[in-house]
Amino acid sequence: MPFQTPLAIAIYLTIWWIVLFAILPFGVRSSEEEGDTPTGGDPGAPVAPKLWIKAVVTTFVSTILFALFVLYVKWMG
Repeated sequence: MPFQTPLAIAIYLTIWWIVLFAILPFGVRSSEEEGDTPTGGDPGAPVAPKLWIKAVVTTFVSTILFALFVLYVKWMG
């Protein structure tokens, strides 16, 4: 590993959050789009956001990006 463990964890978590925010909007439909807005509910509220699936996809993508980053730092550093 080209850097210490705490730094590697910080880099991975930063990548993970950035990827999460990039993946969150995919496949989300609002209650207004579904025609199922409850009384007093926000019409922009998501219906079935599937957060567990997005967390798994985020972890997978982040792990690949982190591995590529480590390889880049090893070869260029």
